[in-house]
Amino acid sequence: MFEKATRKRSRLRLALCGSAGSGKTYTALTIAKELGERVAVLDTERGSASKYADRFGFDVVELSNYHPRKYVEVIEAAEAAGYDTLVIDSLTHAWSGKGGALELVDQAAARSKSRNSFAAWREVTPLHNELVDAILGSGVHIIVTMRSKTEYVLEDNGRGGKVPRKIGMAPVQRDGMEYEFDLVADLDQAHTLVVTKSRIPEVADAVIKEPGPKFAKVLAKWVGIGEEPPPPKPKELTADGLRAILVTRMQAGKWEQKEAQDLITSYGVSLADDLNQTQRREIAKILTTQTGPEWAKGARA
Repeated sequence: MFEKATRKRSRLRLALCGSAGSGKTYTALTIAKELGERVAVLDTERGSASKYADRFGFDVVELSNYHPRKYVEVIEAAEAAGYDTLVIDSLTHAWSGKGGALELVDQAAARSKSRNSFAAWREVTPLHNELVDAILGSGVHIIVTMRSKTEYVLEDNGRGGKVPRKIGMAPVQRDGMEYEFDLVADLDQAHTLVVTKSRIPEVADAVIKEPGPKFAKVLAKWVGIGEEPPPPKPKELTADGLRAILVTRMQAGKWEQKEAQDLITSYGVSLADDLNQTQRREIAKILTTQTGPEWAKGARA
């Protein structure tokens, strides 16, 4: 029944919390760079991550609807496509954004005769749990950012007056969400990182001004310690998951719609839904390792 516990290499689960302007996205990309070469970003912040594309190499998919299952599709697509790290910027929208959990509760309550939001949570909680399970069960490193509730405090300005200072409070997400992660840290307006929860002894209770590659290397070393874990059981790549990969590559300027359609057609079908599992994985590999022009040139040869 019992066996000796052994330390196995793991995939990082990191949450960065802070108010706007605290440096969550930049810090997430800095850390992701040290965890592996291939980085994907799920961007709900209207393209904010892409403003750092001159400093970091990554592929991006932008969501306009934040239903928890949209997040799950991207997480599964990132794993199927072989990315090392997925940055979710931000996870807050899955809670309070358009199509997120709170909006789904309001819609479910409106549909019910009782208009009872407590009853509506019975419908929505499994969807949110599905997202949490996808984050924890993924075979890629996952870094999430979460917006913090913002409050202002008055401080002495040294000249006998008061000045307001913006501070971040609790993250905008389900209560207790921070317990799901290996490391949780708050970032303030001075870009100081404060570790508030850690399974990584080397950085427990750390306070770091403008965390950079040195901090990221500590995390990369931690996830690499231990025995090689057994390979994860391959997950089904759905048609929606394949489409999510395609959207990511199109937004990165690597593929055009016609090139992707020609690729699917080369398998004897016209829709991603008609592909079998092996074909979907083959196409996912082509989409993420080649550009559309490269594939088209090879197809014509």
